[in-house]
This record gives sequence, C-alpha cells and structure tokens, in this order.
Amino acid sequence: MNHNTPLPPLSPRPLRHLSEVHRRVMTAAQLKSHGVATAEMNEQCRPGGPWQQLLPGVLLLHPGPATSEERLHAVLMYAARERSPGVPSQPNPGEDHAAPAYPDAVITGLAALTLHGFSATPPLTALDTIDVLVPRMRRLRSTGCARILRTAALPAPQQVTGLPVAPVPRALADAVAELTDAGAVRRLLTEAVRAGHCEPAAVVRELTQAKLLSRPHVVDAVDSLLAEGRAIAEDRLYEMVHVHGLPDPVWNVDLRLPGGPHLGGLDAYWPEQAVAVELDTRAPRQDEDALWSEYARKREHLERLGITVVYITPKKLRDAMEQQAAVVRTALMAAADRDPAAYVVVLPR
Repeated sequence: MNHNTPLPPLSPRPLRHLSEVHRRVMTAAQLKSHGVATAEMNEQCRPGGPWQQLLPGVLLLHPGPATSEERLHAVLMYAARERSPGVPSQPNPGEDHAAPAYPDAVITGLAALTLHGFSATPPLTALDTIDVLVPRMRRLRSTGCARILRTAALPAPQQVTGLPVAPVPRALADAVAELTDAGAVRRLLTEAVRAGHCEPAAVVRELTQAKLLSRPHVVDAVDSLLAEGRAIAEDRLYEMVHVHGLPDPVWNVDLRLPGGPHLGGLDAYWPEQAVAVELDTRAPRQDEDALWSEYARKREHLERLGITVVYITPKKLRDAMEQQAAVVRTALMAAADRDPAAYVVVLPR
C-alpha cells in the first residue's frame, strides 16, 4: 500500500513547504492551486483509485483508512473558513514548517480532551465523529467524521500538536452536552480538576453558559467536582503553610463573639496575630454578586473586630503558592503594629 501517492507531475508548485500530513490530506482548492484539475481529482478518487474523498472538498491522497492525525486535519480543513487562494499560510524560506492556519475552526468535545491528555476519554481512533466549533453564521453541516457545533463566540484556541483546540473548560462543556451517562460525566469533571487541567469555577461557568445545569446527572457531577476542588485547595493550603515555614494555625474553625452571634467559618486562623485565611471557592452557578456581598460583609465585620482576613483562590494557590505565602506572612508580621483584636471564641467547624 502506497501511503504517499504523489500528486501528478503536472503540479507547477513544489510541495516541500507542506508538512507531511499536508501532503496526505488536502482540500480541492489547494490541489487546484497546485495545478490539479477537477477531472484529475475525480479520476484519482474513483473506486479502487489511489485517492479518496474524506469529507466534501477534502481528499486523502492514499488508499486505506485515514489515521487519527489525518482525520483531525481533514475535519479542520472542512470546517475552516477558506483562505484565498485556498491554501494554508506557509513559512517563509528558511523557516521551520509552521502549523497551518485554520481560521474559524476549533476542535472541541471528547477529541479535544483526548488531545489535552485526558485518560477518561476514548482514544481518537475510537471516536466516530470529531466535534469542531465554527461561528454561528457559517453555513456548514455535519457530515462523515465531522460534527459541526455552532457558537456565538469562538473560544481562543490552544495549540496542541499544532492543532487549534478548545480550552479544557469549553471542551468539557461540549463533551458533557452529548453525554447521558452520569459516571462518564463525573469521571471527566473529576479528572479535569484532579489532574490540574483547570479549576472547578471555570468548568461550572462553562456548564452554566451551556445551560447544562438543568440536567440532574450534571448537577450531581458538579457537586462532586466542587467537593473535589475544595479538598484539593485545602491540601494545597496545608502544603503552603508547611513548605513555606508559616507558623501553624488552627484549621477549619468557626468564630463567635462571647455569648454573641456566629461570625463565620475560616479555613485557617492564627489567634495570637488575629489573622485568618479563607479559600474563595465560590461556584459560578450560585448568585455570585449575592455571594460576594456575603463574603464582603463577613470580612468587614471581622476586620472591625481587628481580625485580618486573607482570601485566596484555589487558582492562586496552585499557580503562585509562594506569593500567597508571602501575603499571609506579611499579615502575620503586621499584627504587632495593630491594636489588639476583640476577644472571639474559636470553635472547631
């Protein structure tokens, strides 16, 4: 089997500037720009011929099944807004081979998650269709291995193996939209957080925008996701205190005024310095404004009593732990210059 059937010799433009996969998968427009007539394409794609049409206007230049890489590029070629004169942007002489541009087309869903390195998704070879996002006004239909998803605003793609791929939260939402198996949804959401692909808040925001939180099996998975995210954030908070040499606080406490009202729960508290840390694990599906107002009221009340409150997001703990430790250390050191805090009762939460 010849996997590199060459273009007919009449092609006036050399193909050295194309990456290997783009010598095997090309659009009809690209082939025409290389001097291949429509009649010649039809002849090459005859039954039993050396070429085959993978998708409308997209040809595979060898017999036999397409590889996963070829299918991905074929779907993008089919979905991308055609450039004039119909060829991908190419590097200048002397430059390395650049990834071809695929305007207005982004791989999403299960294929994107597999490209991002998820283990809970099927291998690309097992996917019958590949989801690709295009702008809402594009006139394209799903066909063959290409499933077209229209969107009002394309996400900024991430380059994965030279392909434009949706960020993990958006790819998750597009994948979950098609899944009815509660276990599969939970596995995907859990891996997204546990493997450090993204924070729970970003996932919930995308699921909310996709109007998926009306589905009971998705809500159940989100509850598990938020619990998982909080547990990971708490572990990182413990790590921050110990790795960066902060004094030991009391963990997971409630504060009350003596004989008075409940002041709120805190993740860590240093009674001698009257410094508190609270993890900001708000879920976007809740009323964020109302929840933030509650955070602000609590912080204001505690600070009126002389207690310094440091809010830390899980993302900052993950990406900038040393910086967050410095913020807490500064608050602890500044305690000596403040007036003594009001006496509060510290109870286990």
